[in-house]
Amino acid sequence: MTRRDLDNLCFSLSHNNDSSSFGLLDKNNYNEYIKMFWVGLMDGDGSIQVNHWRRQSLQYRLVIKLSNIKSNYNMLIKIAKVVGGTVKITGKGADVIWVVNKKEEIIEIIKIFDIYPPLTSKKICQLAFLKTCLADTSVETYLSNRNLKYNQQIAIINSNINYNIPNYFKTWLSGFIEAEGCFSIRKSNNHSFSIGQNDDIYLIEAIKQFFEVTNKVRNPYGKFYYLEVYKKEVLERIITHCFNYPLLGEKLDSLKKFKAKATL
Repeated sequence: MTRRDLDNLCFSLSHNNDSSSFGLLDKNNYNEYIKMFWVGLMDGDGSIQVNHWRRQSLQYRLVIKLSNIKSNYNMLIKIAKVVGGTVKITGKGADVIWVVNKKEEIIEIIKIFDIYPPLTSKKICQLAFLKTCLADTSVETYLSNRNLKYNQQIAIINSNINYNIPNYFKTWLSGFIEAEGCFSIRKSNNHSFSIGQNDDIYLIEAIKQFFEVTNKVRNPYGKFYYLEVYKKEVLERIITHCFNYPLLGEKLDSLKKFKAKATL
């Protein structure tokens, strides 16, 4: 799918962003949007896991865990219908998860990553380890390599100093904002948008450049990198993006409230 195709697709989505109108879209285009969005959501809130059962066999899992809010539940149902997996209420009703435990289904689902690779260093490492353990299913190989899972993380970060965003970045970014973005409304009217990530300064810098933000990426502690925006014209660009490339869960609820306050 070309960049022009992606832009045309997201224009259509932005004009059909309620549950009754989604069905008017071309099914293939809608499915591609959901897949790209899912990759961004996985990068922010997902986990790619490999474990062992009593040292006898390996267990594989893909999971996204969110607060059990109706909009999050509905979003995960949309994802499950396109990507696969199941949606469950857990944590005594406090959480909703999208989860895949079957090896065969996981093998099919991760083919999406061949087209739209994850962008965070942590998910890149988790995916590589999963593929290693799918290719060699011995528990011994798993046990000898599990503590080495993130050995390439620093190299990945360093290799992305001059980061070039992929053609699916706009849709990926909406999924990532759904996971990691925050729309803050204040009584002082000093409203802001913020987004942060551990380790991956290259991604936060890419988001900064994409939205043409002038203030610096902050490093408030450890390896956490953080961008906060107050400037109205930049906030308007972010709001426009999030409607043109629609958020699908709880953050869409936040965005609508934010737009009402931040664009007055």
